[in-house]
Amino acid sequence: MEIMYLLVPLSVVLVFVIGVVFWMSVRGGQFDDLEGPAYRVLMDDDRPAREPTPDGLKDPGEESSQR
Repeated sequence: MEIMYLLVPLSVVLVFVIGVVFWMSVRGGQFDDLEGPAYRVLMDDDRPAREPTPDGLKDPGEESSQR
């Protein structure tokens, strides 16, 4: 029965620490976007990367980013 004098305050401290960590994660934006990472995994580009051309020029089919 004497162990209860240790376990009850220890559990209260543990609950307080868990609450503080949870509150810090909520305030830090951890739970702002719950669906975005799941969609980014599905929309990942799995095509192999193109090899660079020997002369360093772009392929004729690629659009130029300079306008």
